[in-house]
Amino acid sequence: MSFQGSLSVMIPAFNEERTLELILNHVLEQPEVGEVIAVDDGSTDGTWAILSRFAARDQRIRAFRLEANQGKGAALRRAVEEVRMPFALVQDADLEYDPRDYPTLLRPLVEGRADVVYGVRGFAGQTAFSFWFVMGNKAVTFAANILFDCYISDLESGYKALRSDLWRRLNLQGKRFDIEPDITARVLRLGYRIHEVPIRYYARSRAEGKKLTWLDGLRAIVELIRLRLSTSGRLFGRKADPDYHRERQRQLSLRHPLRP
Repeated sequence: MSFQGSLSVMIPAFNEERTLELILNHVLEQPEVGEVIAVDDGSTDGTWAILSRFAARDQRIRAFRLEANQGKGAALRRAVEEVRMPFALVQDADLEYDPRDYPTLLRPLVEGRADVVYGVRGFAGQTAFSFWFVMGNKAVTFAANILFDCYISDLESGYKALRSDLWRRLNLQGKRFDIEPDITARVLRLGYRIHEVPIRYYARSRAEGKKLTWLDGLRAIVELIRLRLSTSGRLFGRKADPDYHRERQRQLSLRHPLRP
């Protein structure tokens, strides 16, 4: 089964000139990549110049710019509007996540066994810079498991791969780092199971540009509670289509890997 050209890679970037060129080269080396949608979130360094240069020489890259910094969530929502391939994932512009994991993330989607795949840090191998950062992620993930009666291992994983049609139907509203609980809560509210696969992870430190803090963890838990208590109409509005999601989940149930 060929994955070639089936993937949209969405890259929200804010002041990532130190690593952006390197990660773009690695992304473009992957045969699965059909397009790269890069959104400069109001950077004040050379991020936009790098994106413009790459877009000029590779037609797979489409670069967009937010004039003022609005946050990762706002940049990602802009990217979702532009997705054209069947599947799409988020690629941070730093070097924490390894594009060589794209086939692992894509396989359950292409085989029709899942519509949502999360890359889990720590199973295949990882580096972590902070005990408290890891514990904070576990606390946020534990809160989601309780609130939504699910069992996932890594809510804050940056590698979230979904069918593009589902990305568009989530009606995401998160603007900053609240985009992570926003994605997960909406997926779970719609009744989808999150399929998890092991990935590589190379954590960066504060000195290397890590932006998340313990306050973002607290905000994530508050956001999960809000999303759990919100009505379906409030979450999805005119994009709500229960019949579509029921049919997708019925189709997924028939694609068990052990079925002939």
